This record gives sequence, structure tokens and C-alpha cells, in this order.
Amino acid sequence: MRFQASAASFQAIKGSRRSVAFTLVEVMIALLIFFMAVFTILGLLSNSLRNARALQRKQVDAGMVAAQISLTNRLSEEFVSGDFEDMYPDYEWSSDTYEAATNGLFQVDMIVQRRSGSHAVESKLSILLYRPDSPAGSLSSRVTPK
Repeated sequence: MRFQASAASFQAIKGSRRSVAFTLVEVMIALLIFFMAVFTILGLLSNSLRNARALQRKQVDAGMVAAQISLTNRLSEEFVSGDFEDMYPDYEWSSDTYEAATNGLFQVDMIVQRRSGSHAVESKLSILLYRPDSPAGSLSSRVTPK
């Protein structure tokens, strides 16, 4: 009799657990719905960020020209101009390099402007570069040795 009471109580506990717990299929379906929602939200966020990036106006900076000029080991007094090719097709740059001191110190003035329209200056920058291996410029010819 004791054994039958225990088996009956075990069946009652086992039956109540089944009605409370989720089956593996229910958990898998819930996870599928959750991940579908998460990936949909991430896709929308990614698309929104891409569209916002496309709407931004590209800023052209004379620092790109300065970085290119600073890679050279020798400078000479000259006026140079060019464009940014496919990166910024409507912009052009110009740089004027001249000797600032007789010890190999050069000043480079750079301007970036639009080709079309009013040719307004978009960006302007001046840098000093020390290049002792560069040929002497016009400033050195004006200084007379004693």
C-alpha cells in the first residue's frame, strides 16, 4: 500500500512537470522567431547607416596633399598643381614651395578648390618641412658669405 501511494504521488509530480515545462520543439520555434526578429532589426539598422553615409557630403582637405608632400626627401622651390583623380573628381589642388630659411627649412602653401563654379577655396594649409638634402633655393643665393 505504501508503494502504491508513492507511485501515485510520483505520477502526479511527473504529470505536473510535463504540463509546466516546454518541449524542445517549442524552444526551437521560439529561438527561430527571436533570431528572425534580431536579424531583421540588424538589417534595417545596417541599411539606415549605409544610406546616412551616402547622404554625407565628402569633405576635401589640404591635409591629403600635405601628407603626400611630406613623404618626399627633397624639396625644390616650385609651384605644383594636380587633382584627386577618381576620389574627388571635381576638386583640384595646388602647392607653392619656397625656402623659409637657409638651413633647409621649406614652407609649403597648399590650396584645394573646386574646378567648376566659383573656384572658391575649400581648404588652405601651410606647413614647414625640414629637408637638408634639398637643393638651395633663392633665399640661399641672396645670402652672401663673409
